[in-house]
Amino acid sequence: MIYPMFDTKKIKKDFPILKRKIHGRTLVYLDNAATTQKPQSVIEAEANYYSYHNANVHRGIHTLAEEATTLYEKARVKLAKFIGAKNEKEIIFVKNSTEAINLVAYSWGRSNLSAGDEVIISEAEHHSNLVPWQIITHEKRAKLKFAPIESDGRLSLDKLSHLLTDKTKIVSLTHISNVLGVINPIEKIAKLAHKRGALLLVDGSQSAPRIPINVASLGCDFFVLTGHKMLGPTGIGVLWGRQEILKDMPPFLGGGEMIKEVYFDHFTANDLPYKFEAGTPNIAGAIGLGAAVDYLTKLGMENVFAHEKKLTEYAIDKLSAVADLTIYGPKDNQEKVGVVAFNLKGIHAHDLAQSLDAYAIAIRSGHHCAMPLHRDKLHIPASARVSFSVYNDKNDIDILVEAINKAKKLFNG
Repeated sequence: MIYPMFDTKKIKKDFPILKRKIHGRTLVYLDNAATTQKPQSVIEAEANYYSYHNANVHRGIHTLAEEATTLYEKARVKLAKFIGAKNEKEIIFVKNSTEAINLVAYSWGRSNLSAGDEVIISEAEHHSNLVPWQIITHEKRAKLKFAPIESDGRLSLDKLSHLLTDKTKIVSLTHISNVLGVINPIEKIAKLAHKRGALLLVDGSQSAPRIPINVASLGCDFFVLTGHKMLGPTGIGVLWGRQEILKDMPPFLGGGEMIKEVYFDHFTANDLPYKFEAGTPNIAGAIGLGAAVDYLTKLGMENVFAHEKKLTEYAIDKLSAVADLTIYGPKDNQEKVGVVAFNLKGIHAHDLAQSLDAYAIAIRSGHHCAMPLHRDKLHIPASARVSFSVYNDKNDIDILVEAINKAKKLFNG
């Protein structure tokens, strides 16, 4: 269905789980940065594949195999269009953003990093964009450097610029912070990196569900996303890379599908994108992700972005009015979207999350896979986090704030 206006009441009806009652109350789901719920169309797309077209792809000539292959490859075309890739050969299906970043770190990194070379990430990265670079820089005796964030959570472009040297080989940054909600100025960062001859990888795990993406306009060299954060299934994600770079990268995993010919003493790798898709892929997941892209496209990503900006602004306004509540990251609405992390004085984030669950409100608590950011920059052990998607509305925020105030009375008497 195409929505002429962004009507969350209609949108909510597309998501079966939002009809659930928890502790006798209607679910208010605000943990979308961790994973989003799935519309009926995505659920049906996967069920339809397993019910009527289940077969392996690319390897059979019978009807089911040809149907499965067609559905799988149509999903690749949809993803290419969704992020503005010049052709579908640049779309590599992986398990998630974590695997995509590991693919680049191991395949590109092992071929291009040497002792003394530099890799730059920021202080606000998810562990999936930190640990792979720790592993590969240690292995190659390269140096891992950290672009500082300011006290308000914004990335300092001046400090990043000074970190870049002729030894910098790649910069790998989040597009939108999964803790602070900050939108990094990728276009400007791409120009800074390329001026020094470095590549740029963008972690789009939080941006692909929220804002229009065009990899050509961003100017990046790699872009990663994960399906389960953008209304799609778990276990499916995408690595996009510029074709000329991907062609020169060796395979990441060995096995079936990623080969042209195999001999007892050597093999020849398959063409793009298949040389990076060893073994039987998550066919149903790719088809489901294609259906999620269809759903988001019908809503219009410009509409999604505008909706989340308004919702973020409303949430910051309402949460800021709660006494003894600290919000992390920018509090204006210009460079932040979709994610608000906070703490209540005297109440641990886990205790708050458990209290809110009694009101059927699902939020995240903990370090959100960003321990260095929490420990060394925010100087806190954990935070509570609310994050939004297309089915959230102002009423969800009102219910949240009311429940937070009740939790304060419960804990503080």
